[in-house]
Amino acid sequence: MNAQLSPARTATDAATRTIAVAHGDGIGPEIMDAVLHVLRHVAPNLQLQPVTMGEAAYRSGHMNGILPQTWDILAEHPVLLKSPMTTPQGGGYKSINVTLRKTLGLFANVRPCVAYHPYVDSLHPGMDVVIVRENEEDTYGGIEHRQTDEVVQCLKLITRPGCERIVRYAFEYALAHRRRKVTCMSKDNIMKMTDGLFHRVFDEIAAEYPQLEAEHRIIDIGAARMAARPREFDVVVTPNLYGDILSDIAAEVAGSIGLAPSANIGLHGAMFEAVHGSAPDIAGKNIANPSGLLLASVQMLLHLGDTAAATAIHNAWLRTLEDGLHTRDLFNERTSRRCLGTREFAHAVIERLGQAPQHLPAADYRQAPPAALRQPLDAAPRKRQEKQLEGVDVFLDWDEAGRAPDALAARLQAALPDGLRLAVITNRGVKVWPDGHPDTFCTDHWRCRIKAVDGQLAPRQVPELLLRLVEHGLPAIKTENLYRFDGQPGYSVAQGE
Repeated sequence: MNAQLSPARTATDAATRTIAVAHGDGIGPEIMDAVLHVLRHVAPNLQLQPVTMGEAAYRSGHMNGILPQTWDILAEHPVLLKSPMTTPQGGGYKSINVTLRKTLGLFANVRPCVAYHPYVDSLHPGMDVVIVRENEEDTYGGIEHRQTDEVVQCLKLITRPGCERIVRYAFEYALAHRRRKVTCMSKDNIMKMTDGLFHRVFDEIAAEYPQLEAEHRIIDIGAARMAARPREFDVVVTPNLYGDILSDIAAEVAGSIGLAPSANIGLHGAMFEAVHGSAPDIAGKNIANPSGLLLASVQMLLHLGDTAAATAIHNAWLRTLEDGLHTRDLFNERTSRRCLGTREFAHAVIERLGQAPQHLPAADYRQAPPAALRQPLDAAPRKRQEKQLEGVDVFLDWDEAGRAPDALAARLQAALPDGLRLAVITNRGVKVWPDGHPDTFCTDHWRCRIKAVDGQLAPRQVPELLLRLVEHGLPAIKTENLYRFDGQPGYSVAQGE
């Protein structure tokens, strides 16, 4: 079985390391106790530093769910083993995972999805796929605005440095773990600039790894193929949102999302967790499966360089599955011998330390320890391109004249100063002026593209334009400058523009 953690920097001996531990909410405390019980048998010198985050922190008034002193502990002990957390419903509360990933720079989310057939029912026996998800950007930036009575927006931010970092990481991961292929998934046939950048960077970096097969799939058909034919894939790299969805699909297709571990890797720290949630409906009943968090602890041990302990736990866990000792979520009359509680399952794993599976492929991380990255994750600085302002998109909240685009266009043209022209009006991205279709449904949110007649707009003309629009009863709710970069449009061109 291939090693299942990212290429890591050389770590100090795990015996000298202290890790931060967050017990979590719901089933979190009981599965963490089970995992720590196993860890004490294989890494007795690993020091544990409890940290407070989750419901207790939310209740104390910290909207991000993390106490201030927790950040100090994480600065000193930057490896975190974390149980599932519960984010309260309602506005204002921030996701702990998103906060941790972005604040600590944990840019790579590594989620192995492996089938353990026949001991865990799987639609695809033999499946062994690793999803490498960009962890900091995309719509998960959480930048949202309500702009009109009817329309809200979410900004999708994709950066070249972020793309370069995660794509190179995926290829380095594939090399270190003897994988054969890296697949990029995006939706650049529609989002030509954001997803287009991700795809373009993938192609650039793939050329540096001729020993690995590289391919691109559109995310919708790629997700369908993952569900139907996952053995076509090996390592998959995606932007943030797609990776979140795709890794859940892959984990469930492999057998159960309850078995899926997750490593969040940065240049200076790491966080390890189960993929599943806090499941408060079964909390405290000693029936939760600790396997996802236990396999995440295997990833953590590899990150720390303790390959012997990682091998011992993983093989003992596999042997426990083979022996038919299963928690309630996996129990079935065909392959299960006994139904165990959370604590009892941990005891069963401990009893099998030193044993290897007889039928499932055994893990042997000692023979293939994680390799250091051959190249830096950050590319050399690029020459900045020449940027020229040629127009501005002005967004309006307008609900007059029966929302007739021609009426809005007439109002705008009357307000424009000399040297500027109205190029196009769109509504929800569809051109409605000039020559719009009468059946196009319009909301109260309008994008009005205004350009310089001579092709070059002076920056001072933008505030002058906005003041003129206010004077004509058309105050802007948002603007986006339209630039060319080395002569190429840095914006999506509207249909018929």
